[in-house]
Amino acid sequence: MIEPRKTRFRAYQLQQTGSLMSYATHENFTLLEARIGPLSRPGLEEELAIFDKDRIDTLHITSWDKDHCNRSNLEEILTDFKPSKIEYPGYEPHTDNGEECLSLIHSYNINVKRKIRIDPPYIKSLKNSKALGYENILYHPSWESPLANDNSTVKMFRTGSFNVLSLGDVEREDIASSLRRCKFICEEVDILILAHHGAECALNTHKFFSHVKPKITICTTDYCNRYEHPRDSVRKILYDLKIPIYTTKTGDIIIESTNGHRADYKLTNYQTNGKDIRSISEYVSKKSHFLRQNLDARRNRYLD
Repeated sequence: MIEPRKTRFRAYQLQQTGSLMSYATHENFTLLEARIGPLSRPGLEEELAIFDKDRIDTLHITSWDKDHCNRSNLEEILTDFKPSKIEYPGYEPHTDNGEECLSLIHSYNINVKRKIRIDPPYIKSLKNSKALGYENILYHPSWESPLANDNSTVKMFRTGSFNVLSLGDVEREDIASSLRRCKFICEEVDILILAHHGAECALNTHKFFSHVKPKITICTTDYCNRYEHPRDSVRKILYDLKIPIYTTKTGDIIIESTNGHRADYKLTNYQTNGKDIRSISEYVSKKSHFLRQNLDARRNRYLD
């Protein structure tokens, strides 16, 4: 059954390298990454107001790297937006910034059960998702890697009317291979946040994109873009596959459900942080096709 769920995703322009996004319904407002600044804060406040919220429900951090979790930004978010739940990386931080961020989370005043360390034991403790619909899915880290990037959290946000797959900074082929074999990923991902900001890696390849078939890809990058993300080779692959790519280099990207909030959604690509519109595109969510099927048909699809 297709439920009406008002849903918004926003990728925010930052003044420095890094990522800040939100995925929200009336039930839950999730902030992706612990970054914020003068350009992005008004947009975040606007998104919260749209859902009549004065605080973040969930703060989801994929990596301890400074472009995903900045110590001073995290402190501002904890102080001013008071997340009710924090999902944080399960690997040990290897920088002063990461250690300070972890310390802030440990000292933050919420129930300890609302601070969730996303590590392999936690992933293994979860039940396998077997149903189409509106339940988020955590995929990684399902094992521990010697490389910090490959311990990033991979999660599909699917509680709304369209789905978003967040890949953090993962790079390895074995991770890409395991994700390509996931039925929900290949059939339900509407918006794909490029792994490692669009760097050349096993998750930003023709093979991966052609399996997942996202309708939209998002690259978080600053105006100066000193790391040249996304890389030209990644852009060419997406161009050849006719998969559009949008970046936060010059403005925010807002994706919102429309027409009853069941299946249709609209992307607005802004310039200069929401003042001017560069383009508007409309889409239909992938999972709505399966949710229109009768119950027996949906069950049979996941018995094989």
